[in-house]
Amino acid sequence: MKNYKAYLIDLDGTMYKGNETIDGATQFIEYLNQQQIPHLYVTNNSTKEPEEVASKLHTMGVDAKADEVVTSALATAEYISEESPGATVYMLGGSGLEKALTSHGLILKDDEFVDYVVIGLDEAVTYEKLTTATLGVRNGAKFISTNQDVSIPKERGFLPGNGAITSVVTVSTGIQPTFIGKPEPIIMKKALEILDLERSEVAMVGDLYDTDILSGINVDIDTIHVQTGVTTKEQIVLKEIPPTYTFKDLNEVIKELKM
Repeated sequence: MKNYKAYLIDLDGTMYKGNETIDGATQFIEYLNQQQIPHLYVTNNSTKEPEEVASKLHTMGVDAKADEVVTSALATAEYISEESPGATVYMLGGSGLEKALTSHGLILKDDEFVDYVVIGLDEAVTYEKLTTATLGVRNGAKFISTNQDVSIPKERGFLPGNGAITSVVTVSTGIQPTFIGKPEPIIMKKALEILDLERSEVAMVGDLYDTDILSGINVDIDTIHVQTGVTTKEQIVLKEIPPTYTFKDLNEVIKELKM
């Protein structure tokens, strides 16, 4: 396997499942830190702030920093603020999305008369919230969703993801949102800008073909699939465009890098 100058790394299903660390994850980051190889955690999770993500990784024994975390919330806020500075937003989502939007100068409103409707994973979603979002889109607000993941891996199993919540508004209005997170190029381009390296020098590491691996393919970087989350080895071999590599877990990736 090729040695890369930097890595983009997924979290859910790659580094951990819920609050359980996946075997090999801590060791992989230790190896990268020892070799002084830059890496960023690219996550579709919009509910947490980078500091919270780094803190969670710390509790699992992973030496991670907040500035190494690129969330779909941050990418969403940057996308909107560049397109329409100071815009008004109706938001479904957690504190991570709220802080990202407000820190980029965007104005949150609790009604349907806004410039943008933004949907992120909201674990306290209600019919009324979905109603306001739907009316906002019908009133002409630009429809943005942090990511299209229909399910997320947790200790209990695969739970409804942001894509599932977003689909309610899509079905009701007939309008497709602009998705920001993986596999869309928007979040990946932000991460690549931070690394400031040639694309041939960077690889994307993840478990889910439809988000992690496709996100790498969509921005023309190599991909490393790990069989620790959603997409199995058997499913990978059936894909028209396979990942550059597939491994049982990150322990195997480390072995390859040391060879």
